[in-house]
Parts: sequence; structure tokens; C-alpha cells
Amino acid sequence: MLVWFAVLFFLIPIAANAQVDPFPGLSVQGTMEMLAPPQPPVVPFIDLSVRNPQTGQEVAFSLQLLLLLTVLSLAPSIIILMTSFLRVAIVLDFIKRALSLQQVPPNQVLMGIAFFLTVLIMWPTFSTIYTNSIRPLSAGELSVENAYREAETPLRSFMFRQMTRELEGRSGVFQRNSNIELFMAMRGLEQPNGPDDVPMYILIPAFILNELTIAFRIGILLFIPFIVIDMVVASTLMSMGMIMLPPVMISMPFKLTLFILVDGWGLLTQQIVRSFNM
Repeated sequence: MLVWFAVLFFLIPIAANAQVDPFPGLSVQGTMEMLAPPQPPVVPFIDLSVRNPQTGQEVAFSLQLLLLLTVLSLAPSIIILMTSFLRVAIVLDFIKRALSLQQVPPNQVLMGIAFFLTVLIMWPTFSTIYTNSIRPLSAGELSVENAYREAETPLRSFMFRQMTRELEGRSGVFQRNSNIELFMAMRGLEQPNGPDDVPMYILIPAFILNELTIAFRIGILLFIPFIVIDMVVASTLMSMGMIMLPPVMISMPFKLTLFILVDGWGLLTQQIVRSFNM
């Protein structure tokens, strides 16, 4: 026992005086310094000053800018109502309803098809507007008023071609349109003798009614063969006593099969493009 106490008496002070590393070999020494806070993002300052115009050119520029913003805000309505988009969109919706389709194809797809078909049909008119109006305006060769007149002319020509036809093959003969006469009478104006006598605010609503009428005529013709299939399927189910079975569920595969066999999408697209008197 005395030997053990002697050994412990000498070893404990030696162990206390030994240098022991408080961290493992792979550890990292810590620090008490605080990191610098991140700098806030730099946002540029834009100053828009509003002042009274000093010259007539500044007044004209302000009015042109206001007119440009107005046209841009009305651009969707112009594309929908003053081009071929209205007729194409209505016809595509009719064929979807005639096939008894609910979700396929989605409306976004149909509107995309209508948009690109509109670009195809209206491309000559758009090219003329760009050549005669937009490009000279950007080059400073035309004023805003003259550019508007140059852009209005091909658009009026397109709308008149859809609403009127040449009489007995004689070119240059103006044929009166019932829609134009209706709106002219509502405004208390004299009946026109030519296209130049029809103001733009009369031509646009008359063109819209004309497009709606033609689109509904095409839709009726599209519905006829599919209605026949629905009637045949419904009468067959009634004769078999299957009253509780929805006829649409049975007739839809037959309608889709007929539509695919006759290349429905190709024929529909071809006839829509041909329906425009280009």
C-alpha cells in the first residue's frame, strides 16, 4: 500500500503539468470575430420629371406618345376584331363542340392555332402595313398622321374584300353590304357609293357582324354530319333498351374515327383559309 501511494504521489503532478491539446487533430480553431454584414443591393434611381412643354414640337411628341400607348393597349382588340382571328376562333370552337370534346384540345391550343392561322392569312396585309407605314415612320420619312393613313388603307381593303364581292365579275364595281347599310342608317348617313364613303367607325362593326355570320354558317355545316351520327347512335340504343347509357359516350368514338379518316384537321384548315377572299 505504501508503494502504491508513493507511485500515485509522483505521477499525479506529472500528469497535471503535461501539455494536452484541447482540440482533436482534425478540428478547426474557432474565432470570436464577427463577420461584416452584407452590403444592401444597389437599386438605380430613375428620375421622371414632368414639366410644361416649351415648344410646339414637345407638345406634338407628348400627344404622339399618348396615342402610341393607346394603340398598344387596344392592340389585342384590334387583332381579334379587325383580322381573320374572329372567324377562325369561332370555327375551331364549333368543331370542338361538334365532336363532343370537353378538355381536348385545350382552349389555349385552339387559340394558338387561330393566332398562327391569322398570321398566315393576314401576312400580305401586315407586310404592306410594315412597308408603307411602320418602316417609313421609324425612319422619320412620314408623320404619325400619314403613317396612320398608310396603315389604314390595306386593312380597309382586307375588310372590304371579306364583305363585298365584285358584281358579275366586273372589277371596281362596289357592291353594297347589308351590314354597312345598317350602321350607316343608324348613324343617319347617306348610303355609300364606294368604299371611300364608308368611315372606319362604320366599317369595323359591320366587319365584325359579317365575320360572326360567316363563322356561324360554317359551324352549322360542321355540325350536320356529327348530328346524324348522334341520332343514329341514340336510336340504336333506344331500340336495344339501353336508356340509361349516355349516347354521347358511344357516339364520340365514331365521330372521332370519321374525323380522322377524312383528315378533318387538314380539310378544316384548308377550307378556313379558302373562305377568306384573299
